[in-house]
Amino acid sequence: MRQPVNWRIDAGQLWLLYGPSGSGKSQLLKAVADLIAHDGKVLLEEQASDSMPAPVWRRQVMYFSAETAWWLETVGEHFVQSPSTQTLQKIGLDKSILQQHPDQLSSGEKQRLALLRGLAFEPKVLLLDETSANLDPESTLQVETLLQDYLRQEQRAAIWISHDQSQRERLACPTYCCSIEELHKSPQVQEA
Repeated sequence: MRQPVNWRIDAGQLWLLYGPSGSGKSQLLKAVADLIAHDGKVLLEEQASDSMPAPVWRRQVMYFSAETAWWLETVGEHFVQSPSTQTLQKIGLDKSILQQHPDQLSSGEKQRLALLRGLAFEPKVLLLDETSANLDPESTLQVETLLQDYLRQEQRAAIWISHDQSQRERLACPTYCCSIEELHKSPQVQEA
């Protein structure tokens, strides 16, 4: 990041970021997640990211990308604890998907499962980088509902990058336009 970004996001809040490609949205989320080097200071409940081991920080401040990684033989092996049938149904999936090889899945199925895999760690902050980009409209709505319920029930915070205007309107939360110049200013709320 070229200049400091001074934002405060409280528990239970969902912020939406949008803007042209290359404007720094993903870089900002990766810096907050401590996935890329930065000169800034990121705090979670008054504790700085550099005051704890990176893996501990990343379980609490979790980055979710549209691109997912799968390296074991079955989907189920990627979960510390298998998601319940009910949880899978909330995002339009059947329990049998856990027995499949990841190469048999669509990008949308992988994206939804990666989201569940991350939520199992109960992160305090979700950094959602186009998390619903590969999803059909019905699956997108299911993921939005799952995430909104998680944020509300668990009192967690999230920053969600979305290029989808209708999604921003549905989620109806503070929305920030992101340009290289504007990203470094205090964000101005725009009505979605």
